[in-house]
Formats: sequence, structure tokens, C-alpha cells
Amino acid sequence: MNRIPLGLLAALALASCSKPEVKEEKKEGFRLSDTMLKQVELDTVRLRPVQSELTFSGQIISNEDQTAKVFPLVGGIVEDLKVELGDHVTKDQVLAVVRSGEIADVQNQSSSASTDLAIARKNLAVAEDQFADGLASERDVVLAREEARRAANNANKTRKQLSIYHVTPDGRYTIKAPISGFITEKNVTEAMQYNDSNVDHFFTIANLDQVWVMANVFESDIAKVKVGYAADVTTLAYPDRHFRGKIDKVFNVLDPESKVMKVRVRLPNPGYLLKPAMYAQVRLENTEGTKAVAVPAKAVVFDKDRHFVMVYKDRTHVETRPVVISKTVGDYSYVTAGLQPGEVVIAKNQLLVYDELND
Repeated sequence: MNRIPLGLLAALALASCSKPEVKEEKKEGFRLSDTMLKQVELDTVRLRPVQSELTFSGQIISNEDQTAKVFPLVGGIVEDLKVELGDHVTKDQVLAVVRSGEIADVQNQSSSASTDLAIARKNLAVAEDQFADGLASERDVVLAREEARRAANNANKTRKQLSIYHVTPDGRYTIKAPISGFITEKNVTEAMQYNDSNVDHFFTIANLDQVWVMANVFESDIAKVKVGYAADVTTLAYPDRHFRGKIDKVFNVLDPESKVMKVRVRLPNPGYLLKPAMYAQVRLENTEGTKAVAVPAKAVVFDKDRHFVMVYKDRTHVETRPVVISKTVGDYSYVTAGLQPGEVVIAKNQLLVYDELND
């Protein structure tokens, strides 16, 4: 008869008794402390409309409905350039002062017209007096009145011309801002001489209180975008800042070279953070007609190539539950297996609980 050594029997007995005791202690010993309970955040699993998300590249541009190009109305020499690229200007602010021969001609014409008007009015008065005394015919009065009318029209025309040109008392032509905004383009320099044949617009002024984002949609995604879809915009300059807007225009043509279709998102621009020509990333969100089980995306733990959530029943009963995530859109992850609506999960600092339960 073979005998098992007494020491080996004792070791086997100790091993068989110790394993269940360790497992039971771990299960019964867990309890969320008051401190940890204050640190965690609970959320209820619920059915939510399924959202889809598409990401496109884009570019910030100024609102073309609130952008003005400023052209000089006469040729001349720029004597005083008062603004620089990037400056903010207000409506009717002087941008540049120009010395112009054309303005001098108009001023001479205005002076002559005023003189002619004064003479015509005097001749009319004389003709009316003579007619009253029987020294002139009615025809003479009619002719004098017609001459005074033509002189008045001519004087009025030259005055309007000078008012359009914003002529200063010393005869200089002033170029003024038609709207308030930022100088986004400048094609003029101090002492520049120009005329009608060699001049382009001097300035572009854009009101940047609101900007546009032009996103590039590839042909394969055209059917997935529509007016009214919500858009989340981020930029390289402010990667953690999210700007929210909606698609308000779909341009139903493809660029012949890039083969993309443009869609436009309007964005408010507080603090003028968004600058024209900035690159942007545009995430378009669309709510589909179906619903699915959803949890806050921040509640999901990814470990060992699997997804888990911490299901909370009470402070002594917290379960590490494996789940199947179909997709994550924005702040929510959609679950296809592992959870039921109405269950409660830990949505903040769940990693602390996960580590404690799964050490």
C-alpha cells in the first residue's frame, strides 16, 4: 500500500481551502467608499435615436453677403493711406486720401455751374420784371425760365458728383469704408499713381461677426448630406474648441478638378477667433429614424481588446460587464449586446472602480 506523505496531504488540504476563501473575500469585501461615491457619476442606459457622423475637410471664408470690395471712382495719386491689412474699420471711416486731376475738373465744372446758375436766375428775374412793365414778351420769360432750369440741373449734377467722391475742403478725394469690418485684402500703397485702365479694387472689407465654412464632400458621400444637418467644426488653431452650426447651403455641382461638392456651414464668430483661410475639420451629424441602446461614451472602458462598462446596482454590487459597441457618435456609444435600457452605469471615474475590481 502506497502512502502519501503527511506533509503533502497538509499542503493539498491548505491549497483546497485557501482558493475559495480568496475569491469570496474579494466579492464580499468590495464597497464603494463615501469618497469614491462622490467622485463617480451615474447614468441610466436608455434608447436613443441613432446618429450617423461624417467627417470632411473644409476652409473658413468670410461671409460673402457681408463683404465689400472698395474701388476708387477716379484716377489720381494716393497721398495718405490710413489703414493696413487686418485693421478693423467702421462704416464711413476714411481709408485713403487721393489727389486727383479729375476731381479738380469736377470742382471747376461745379464752380462754373454755380456761376451760370446765378446768372440765369438774375436774367430770369430781369425778364419777369420787364414782362411786368410791358418791356418783354412772355416768350422771353419762358426762355429765361428754361435757361435757369438747365443751369440748376447742371449745378445739382456737379454737386452730386462731388458728394459721391467725398471731396475734402482742400479738394482731395477720400475713399471711405462702405461697411464696418476687417481689411482682408489690400491692393494699394502710399504714393501709388493709378488711372481707370490699371487699377483694381483697393480694399476688401469683411464683417467677421459671422463666417462661412466651406466643406468638401466627395462624390460617394453626396447622398448623405442635406441642408439642416448639424455640424461640429474644429480648427488647427483651437483643437479643443468646438464651433456648432448647421448646413444652410448645398452647392449641387462638382468641382471639375477636385471632384468634390461644396456644402456651406454658417458659424457665429465670437471674439473673431475664426479667420478667413483657416483650415477646418467638419463633422456632420444626422439623426436616423431608428433607436438603439446607448451609454455615454465616457462610461466605456477599453481593455484587453474588449469594451466594458461598470454596471451599478448599489455601493456593494458593481459589475464589470462586457459589451459590444457598434459605433460612437459624439458623446454616446451605441451598444448592440450586454446592456438593457434602465440599467445604471458609472459614467465618470469608472476606471478607478474597474481597476479595483479587476486587479
